[in-house]
Amino acid sequence: MDANKVLDAKGLACPMPIVKTKKAIEELNSGEILEIHATDKGAKSDLAAWVKSGNHELIQDTEEEGVFKFWVKKG
Repeated sequence: MDANKVLDAKGLACPMPIVKTKKAIEELNSGEILEIHATDKGAKSDLAAWVKSGNHELIQDTEEEGVFKFWVKKG
């Protein structure tokens, strides 16, 4: 999936992946996609809740070798 921006939040503990995601998505236009890479196990539930509260869309999420990858479409 093609993303407009990739955010590397690997190695960061909660709440930093969400803090960095908020900042990165502000730089995108509505409809653009942010790809996030995180290793914090809490990122999955945190990001899902944040996406809903921010009126964004979680298009896809995967896990590969301990790295969680999320694709969020800006609302």
